[in-house]
Amino acid sequence: MERNLKNVLVISFGFLFLFTAYSGLQSLQSSLNAEEGLGVASLSVLYAALTLSSMFLPPIIIKKLGCKWTIVVSMCCYIAYSLGNFYASWYTLIPTSMILGLGGAPLWSAKCTYLTIAGTLYAEKAGKNAKDIISQYFGIFFLVFQTSGIWGNLISSLILSQSSNQASGVLAVLLVIIFLDQIKSNQAETEKEKPSFWSTFLATFRHLKDKRQCLLIPLTMYSGFEQAFLTGDYSKSFVTCALGIQYVGYMMICFASINSLCSLLFGKISQFMGRKLLFSLAAVLNTSCIITVLLWKPDPKQLAVFFVIPGLWGVSDAVWQTQTNALYGILFEKNKEAAFANYRLWESVGFVIAFAYSTKLQVYIKTYIVLSVLVLSMVTYGAVEYLEAKSSPGTPAATKKENGGAHSQETHM
Repeated sequence: MERNLKNVLVISFGFLFLFTAYSGLQSLQSSLNAEEGLGVASLSVLYAALTLSSMFLPPIIIKKLGCKWTIVVSMCCYIAYSLGNFYASWYTLIPTSMILGLGGAPLWSAKCTYLTIAGTLYAEKAGKNAKDIISQYFGIFFLVFQTSGIWGNLISSLILSQSSNQASGVLAVLLVIIFLDQIKSNQAETEKEKPSFWSTFLATFRHLKDKRQCLLIPLTMYSGFEQAFLTGDYSKSFVTCALGIQYVGYMMICFASINSLCSLLFGKISQFMGRKLLFSLAAVLNTSCIITVLLWKPDPKQLAVFFVIPGLWGVSDAVWQTQTNALYGILFEKNKEAAFANYRLWESVGFVIAFAYSTKLQVYIKTYIVLSVLVLSMVTYGAVEYLEAKSSPGTPAATKKENGGAHSQETHM
């Protein structure tokens, strides 16, 4: 347990250092590189490359390099982006944005795969439920990682030197290289036939043959929609307009702090409450916040309300992040790389769509869109739970074994 926990913490703090640097640069792009719209253009290229990367690269790179070295190489892509910001121009920032986008999907897929394998292996040795350990590992990860929003916004507010950003990214790479153990699943070790290149290349799309994966697409996209709405529409249309731009950083720090603490909490209590109850809690809180936004007329005198909404949103987002990641690891234990590539793909699509209509629609219309996607997500998620329960009626989750990889290791919470 101590060795596994050490590896989880190494990944968590590696991502913390890396994304503290990256979030600081990303939030300043529109102001640091405003000339001819270079900053906005670089972000557009970044997300386009991230979407393309999610379609093909994660299964190939993870199978070739393993999780540890995939994380290392992908982190170097983020450092390249930091270097591109030193001499920001169309010839440096656009190519490095593309490099970062291509490395983003393998990075997140490798992280999710590593935590899932580590949780599964420990659960087998300790005689515990894999779903509980995996959920705890993701809870620990997001406890540490979500604090990058705090430090990133402080960096943005103080506008520290970009050399500090670069050093933070390099520290993340060194931490993973030195302290993270390489890991292999039992399945990978016993495989006799290696899949062909083209089979691996198309693994992300082949995984869509699984009905459960298709049903999880709305829930995964909603993660992108809801994050984009809070960081973009809420901060601009409500906080900035009513209080001033100087309050946006404090609002995001409130969101990140509560998100971080709740991530650990939900990772721990999911084994007692069950994921269905946690998802229901998140849906109710998010719906309440959305309805409040629709009915509320912002008043600077109501300062507490401006922070209550992102605070409750942080509680909900903690569920969306920890439980959706854990759900993917549990349902698709035999196809982890392709499953998490799909997760990153559809979340990125959610971000891209939200950013695409952000400047073209009025805020109340965008709010209704987010609410509609949430409702659809809960319906399709409910269908997934129904299929899982139907696949093995009356079989306790604690004792149910994987049946040829066709269904999840555990089906009840």
